[in-house]
Amino acid sequence: MALSRSAKTEKVKKLASELETSTSAIIGTFAGLTASKDFELRKTIRNAGGSYHVVKNKLAARASEGTKIEAALQGLKGVSAVAYTSGDPVALAKALSTWVKDNAEFTFKLGIIDGKVIDVREIGELATMPGKEELFSKLLFLIQSPAQRLATVINATGRDLAVVINQGVEKGKFAGSAAPAAEAAVAEAPVAEAPVAEAPVAGAPVAEVVAAEAPIAEAVAETPAVEAPAVEPTPEG
Repeated sequence: MALSRSAKTEKVKKLASELETSTSAIIGTFAGLTASKDFELRKTIRNAGGSYHVVKNKLAARASEGTKIEAALQGLKGVSAVAYTSGDPVALAKALSTWVKDNAEFTFKLGIIDGKVIDVREIGELATMPGKEELFSKLLFLIQSPAQRLATVINATGRDLAVVINQGVEKGKFAGSAAPAAEAAVAEAPVAEAPVAEAPVAGAPVAEVVAAEAPIAEAVAETPAVEAPAVEPTPEG
């Protein structure tokens, strides 16, 4: 049943509002697509963050005017279906490419990403690229890696320093600051004991006196006794 002009206008407005925020789209065609497979296709596209419509070529051209996917929807021929998204174009391309491999009833016509029209070969190449989430994960890994390596080095340095300090303490290499004080205490120790050491000195004079008196005694001993003159007997007379 042919659509009335007002119905066409309303459909164009509705499609235009949906395409307005879209940044990428993949246009395809199909033949002999069953209702169950059509349902599976729409579900696959929704899971990839996209939307799907089977469109009239002229209506699609009008609805896309002024949008980022306008160039891909101009001059279409035959049966056309458009899958579009404002999200990750790689995710949409991956989902569609995977589904098409098992469902030959659907084939690609062309695609568009941020105003650049791509052919069927480029759609296949797009499907092999990492998606936004994967790219963000890799970028985050690259950003965090230097910080992680730095943290590892810092932690390792701290552990190594602790080991060195511990070994130094065990070997007494860090007692240098205490050594002078200990040496000073040892050096001062004889001063405190000096009175005890001098004690024998106090008795020294006695020894010296005794030693000094010894020659006198010896002199006395060596002095020859003075013999008294013999008294000659008086002749009796």
